[in-house]
Amino acid sequence: MTRVKELAAQYGPFSDEPVVPALDLIATVASADPGPDGDYSSETPIEDLELWIDAAEKAGVYVILDFQSGRTDFLSQVKLYESLLARPSVGLALDPEWRLAPGELPLQQIGTVSAEEINTTSAWLADLTRNQDLPQKLLMVHQFRLDMIRGRENLDVSRSELALTLHADGHGTPGQKLDTWGVLQNEMPEGIWPSWKNFYDEDQPMLTPEQTYSIINPKPWLVTYQ
Repeated sequence: MTRVKELAAQYGPFSDEPVVPALDLIATVASADPGPDGDYSSETPIEDLELWIDAAEKAGVYVILDFQSGRTDFLSQVKLYESLLARPSVGLALDPEWRLAPGELPLQQIGTVSAEEINTTSAWLADLTRNQDLPQKLLMVHQFRLDMIRGRENLDVSRSELALTLHADGHGTPGQKLDTWGVLQNEMPEGIWPSWKNFYDEDQPMLTPEQTYSIINPKPWLVTYQ
């Protein structure tokens, strides 16, 4: 909690808006083992995640639960964590890289997901947020290649209960990452917030907070680190 609050504070001088510290916790992890349910995704026990969420809540840190759903659809897996997503300081992230078709295995290809499946999941989350009278929730969808989201132009941004962001999470040199950013921002559907990822080890070199907010256009509204 100390590390993320210190990191968020580094962005303060370069932001006109308050900077909110957050943790991105991978709730389900793509696995080489099919597991008992055969979905090639390992689900973290809810009680393990509760420890982190409790501590984050106490520290004033937002939490994003991230899903690598393997061969099962996002909504079926996300629903398993309804009790956590019903908390006011918890948002949701979907990672199409690890959304596998029948017969596919992790690390053998880049996964894909349809806009329809994302919309089904976002509608469920928006309904949960409205019915529980919760603050607006963040919904992050990872993307570093256009083909990771089929029919991206059909993503539903009509639900005010959610703030939808497409997260450019590729790594490399600043030039390579900015090229990818440009491709992803081209014909970006209206109403979607852009977001960016910095990698401590894989980026060559990693951008500083000042660079992240000055050379990336449009400015990312969410910045994550790995």
